Amino acid sequence: MAGSIIASVAPYHIITYGTALGTTFFHTFVTTVVMIRSVDLKTFQEVLFKLWPYYFGLQAATSAVLALTTPGSLLTHSGISGFLAPANRWGTLVPIAATFVSSLANLFVALPATIKLEQERYGQGKRDGKEWFEKEGASAEMKALNRKFDMLHGLSASLNLTSFFGLLAYGFTLARRFQ
Repeated sequence: MAGSIIASVAPYHIITYGTALGTTFFHTFVTTVVMIRSVDLKTFQEVLFKLWPYYFGLQAATSAVLALTTPGSLLTHSGISGFLAPANRWGTLVPIAATFVSSLANLFVALPATIKLEQERYGQGKRDGKEWFEKEGASAEMKALNRKFDMLHGLSASLNLTSFFGLLAYGFTLARRFQ
């Protein structure tokens, strides 16, 4: 079966790309929107805290697979050497690396910081006799924690959009190969 497509990295690369972009699009623009409109804030938060490690891990893993299975061309090799080739810097390396780094930053920096902050908000809520989302009459400490949360949430959302736009940009690089 010499020359078989099964032995080529191409189908695995395309399938991985579709998985990465589809998952990122669906989680970012469908799942979170439907959930925020359908469940209470506490449930929304609990579900997302369970989903995020898998989601950010999948983003990082698929980015790594994309780098390892980068298809070759007349000018470049396939695989990691093709991924790192100067000819692929802007169309391949930068968008995939941006996706990889931003998903790892979400997984290992933003998510743990957010979980720690949520524990602090929960504790402050117990001390205040209120839930963290009760804005009226919130203590100065809770307001400070909520501001910190808003900042972390903004960071995480920005990192996630970096992943999404990195994948989207890489899609144009892939599309050029079909012309």
